[in-house]
Amino acid sequence: MGTRRADVVRPVRTTEYTIVFGTRGAEQGWRDLVATQRNAVVSAWERLAHDPVAEDLQCHALRGELGVVTHSGRDWVRRQYELKRGARLWFTVDEQRRVVTLIAVHTHHPNATK
Repeated sequence: MGTRRADVVRPVRTTEYTIVFGTRGAEQGWRDLVATQRNAVVSAWERLAHDPVAEDLQCHALRGELGVVTHSGRDWVRRQYELKRGARLWFTVDEQRRVVTLIAVHTHHPNATK
């Protein structure tokens, strides 16, 4: 057996949403958040993969100027998932393609929403 080790990517059920990075900043923020809040990030992943558009105190659409973001030539509703210690995941949801795009990952409370 060789010495090469690689992570096994979690498979997605046909009823789940695929989660992708929309920016390099989101990818870096995700790594930082996993390093500090692994269990909370796993819970966030499960929620976003199963029902990213359900509204509650932890997961909801942003309002006002932050409520809409343009990427891939289209306007999207910007949503937020709140983790511990003020960390936030900002994302959009393409319900037709069943894709959640992480556009920003904040390891602490973002100033824009204070």
